[in-house]
Amino acid sequence: MGKNRKSKRQLVRDEKRAKKRGLEIEHEEERDIKKQRREEEAHQDAFAPVTDAGYVPPPLDGTYDENAFPGGPEEGRRNGPNTNFEREFFGMLAEQEQEYFRHADELLELNDFPSTEERDIFLQNVYKELRGKELKVASSQSCSRLMERLILLSNTRQKKSLFDAFGGHFISLVTHRFASHCCEKLFLQSAPVVTQELSGEYEQEPLPEGEEETEAMKSSMEDLFLLTLDELEEHLGYLLTDRFGSHAIRALLVILSGRPLDQAGTKSMLQSRKKEYITVEGAAANQSELSSQIRAVPSSFTMAIKKIIDDSTMTMDATALRVLAKHPTGNPTLQLLLELELTMFVKGKEKKEKNKQKKDDEEAEEKKEETQSEVTLLGMLVPDAPAAFADNTTQAAEFVNSMIYDPIGSRLLETLITHCPGKIFKGLQQHIFGPRIQSLLRNDIACYPAIKVLNRLSREDLADAVEKSLPEMASFVDKGRFNVIRTLFERCHIRNGTDEINALLKALTSAYGNDWKKLVPKLCMLDEDVVEEEQKPDPKFQTQEAKNKAFMLNHGCQLVAALLAIPGQPSKAIQASLAALKPAQVMKMATTSHNTSSILVKALQTPATNPTFHKVLVSSLLPHVYELATSQQGSAVLNEIISLPSKPAEPNAPAVPFHMKENIISQLANYESELRETWLGRNVWRTWKGDMWSHRRHDWVRWAKETDPETARVAAIPRKREEKEKEEAEKKPKGYLGKNFDPKKLKGFAAKKFEKKEAEA
Repeated sequence: MGKNRKSKRQLVRDEKRAKKRGLEIEHEEERDIKKQRREEEAHQDAFAPVTDAGYVPPPLDGTYDENAFPGGPEEGRRNGPNTNFEREFFGMLAEQEQEYFRHADELLELNDFPSTEERDIFLQNVYKELRGKELKVASSQSCSRLMERLILLSNTRQKKSLFDAFGGHFISLVTHRFASHCCEKLFLQSAPVVTQELSGEYEQEPLPEGEEETEAMKSSMEDLFLLTLDELEEHLGYLLTDRFGSHAIRALLVILSGRPLDQAGTKSMLQSRKKEYITVEGAAANQSELSSQIRAVPSSFTMAIKKIIDDSTMTMDATALRVLAKHPTGNPTLQLLLELELTMFVKGKEKKEKNKQKKDDEEAEEKKEETQSEVTLLGMLVPDAPAAFADNTTQAAEFVNSMIYDPIGSRLLETLITHCPGKIFKGLQQHIFGPRIQSLLRNDIACYPAIKVLNRLSREDLADAVEKSLPEMASFVDKGRFNVIRTLFERCHIRNGTDEINALLKALTSAYGNDWKKLVPKLCMLDEDVVEEEQKPDPKFQTQEAKNKAFMLNHGCQLVAALLAIPGQPSKAIQASLAALKPAQVMKMATTSHNTSSILVKALQTPATNPTFHKVLVSSLLPHVYELATSQQGSAVLNEIISLPSKPAEPNAPAVPFHMKENIISQLANYESELRETWLGRNVWRTWKGDMWSHRRHDWVRWAKETDPETARVAAIPRKREEKEKEEAEKKPKGYLGKNFDPKKLKGFAAKKFEKKEAEA
């Protein structure tokens, strides 16, 4: 047989295709560079013209160009327009270099190396090839992902070498579309090293043969971060509103503050929802534990944060701050600056002042004058607070009122309400939020700052807010403000407001026809057609109506879960509603979405107000065991059942009868081959120990009863009658003569002995 060889025509065609593909990649990079330059030029042209006369006032209609320099036209006059630096172009990689780095990226993405030593050797070879081309690779569309993966797998010495390569070019890199992601990754991955060096736990890696040690490798990571900040310092005003640079500034602020890097709130602050998640298989195991906890940072980092806040706000006036507060890019950075100032400096000063004893009245007055003379970001946003909140014409009151209903500015207001000192919060509550709390809770934007206010209210103020909100309960339900209702219930439970909880439950039930059974079907939308999570389209292609329905379902399920966690009437109402559901509705809850299935899991974990509650809930699921086992949401409900005991340890404690567990495992055994074909089915089969059931059933029974109380695990062993009587006699108190003892029936010696004992007693 002849060998399958390509013809000459096919080889020529493949060569043409490869050249065409290479040209397309080059053209794509050129187009991206030209597009970025056009955007920069357009951004520069957006600046308001500034004359030598000084400040250019905003238009009379109250509008302001959000693309203007965040420091206002005065800063533009002093520092020049936003382009007070020249964006560098680092050149393009050759075709062979691109091919090499692309292949290295594929190998690193799989991370399928025989051992860590071979991977380290491969990384060293890549770094040798990368030497002198770091800036080109970081700013390349096709190879910047390689740089991010290299940073994930690099040791401390290699990270310091990248700081050395990027040094002097950070302002161009952090504002670049692709290189900015590499800088963020380098900052975040290097943050734990600062704490390790500070505590003395860091050990220097050995220098590879043939490599010279640079000055950056000898320097500490703290010094490298401070040098980076020095380089970015003069451009902070521009970076606050830059599309890419603002993310790098936020990352640096989080690192300097020592906050955890892996928390969900931190990640949402640092990156947008559209950001591509670059990772390496198995790289998560190499990450330091310091990323998920509060880190110790040197004092120089705290001073750097203070300097960044001062430099960022020094050249701004009230108008520029309002523009920045409503700027979609500048607002998150301003939130972080305000939060750091309030948590690290304002509250720290208050604690110190309380702990220190004032020696003289004169010294106390001098301290007050000094603190009043200091210009802070909080003081610029709400000057003369809290006294200024009493007058609606003051700058502080106007700022708060203008931000309440703004979709972007309200987020800054949430940060202010959450972290501001108690005196300022009392002024906000007394003059702005308290009198109209019920109308603010009705609004789809203002309800979020109002919820933050509810979280800080005292017992008396919360009772007043609940009293004002009770007549609006029907409106809350119609508009889908379930997050507002949930917050009211949770805060009343924390503040031990039993009367308020009962009043809220009564108002909520009346909005649904005074019937507890309607709560879960209405709040979880069981009567409406809801698309399952597996069949949902991409969020980009969802209609606004579908998105609103998803949000309402999410908030409704959160409300049900909150009511279920509150003992007393709220938990009783939700359990009664769950017990009244039809089997089809329970099955829909278990398989439709994670929000609804989590309610069933929590219901199985909650103590029952009705002894048959858990039994009724599980019996509704018994006919659909296979469907639950192969469902992503239903499998979690099924796995929760086996973790519950068969007999309750205490009255009304969660329990599922053992015969129901046997019924479920026998049904799973009938579908064993089908379950083994899917990952979810294998997970359920493993959790229920199906192999043990098939081969060693008596061991499975013993294992299934391990969750039962100690005395209820096995049946009692038959014993002799004499042993039983002996045990019963030992349990009886001394001198016990039985229930039916009658001393009048005693005769002779027994009667005399009883009389003697009675006389002695």
